[in-house]
Amino acid sequence: MIGVHTLPVMTLQRRVALTRIAAACAAPAIGAFAGCGRRKPLGRVVPAGSIVLALGDSLTFGTGATPETSYPTVLAGLSGWQIVNAGVPGDTSAQALARLPVLLQEHKPALVLVSIGGNDLLRRLPDADTRANLQRICELALAEGAQVLVLAVPRPSVAAAFTGSLSDHPMYAEVSAALKVPLHASGWASVLADAALRADAIHANANGYAQMARGVYDAARAHGLAEPR
Repeated sequence: MIGVHTLPVMTLQRRVALTRIAAACAAPAIGAFAGCGRRKPLGRVVPAGSIVLALGDSLTFGTGATPETSYPTVLAGLSGWQIVNAGVPGDTSAQALARLPVLLQEHKPALVLVSIGGNDLLRRLPDADTRANLQRICELALAEGAQVLVLAVPRPSVAAAFTGSLSDHPMYAEVSAALKVPLHASGWASVLADAALRADAIHANANGYAQMARGVYDAARAHGLAEPR
């Protein structure tokens, strides 16, 4: 009789224990616990005062607003970083790649924010070339001892004018995964899909750049690159 009654009790206890273990391991997926497979931050904290290079095109430069309201300037105020705005309007990924070595030697940044490729997509340049340039940009920065945060750029879409939505080109997530560097997804996509945040069809206004800066800062903190101030 003891065996008959003991087995169901032990089974119930085991089920409860297994349920608790499973719940604890599943919780990190929503950020509730710190064990059982929680992803480690991809980066190291970049202290306030560090030099950060923002590599990009007109969106980095701040076209559509003023230099004081560009996303690198706003981000500098949020993070305390000394941000070099290396955005050149009209630049393609190949052009940004060509000028990167000099920028790395001159500024020796602790972190490089990579936001490039929009002009490639608008000009319908081969995706394979843009992806290769993007990866090489990240590799050069890493080779010089800098950390990298990739800022995804959306696919150009006529439908966005009607649906109010844009999606990132998948090459940014692919490069991020291949090199194991952090990615800020949907930042530009959410800004450029909102007419209230745009100065024109392809550039943000001051409010849009401010939103982008906050998103980049939040992504940097989430990936272990920055601490709350």
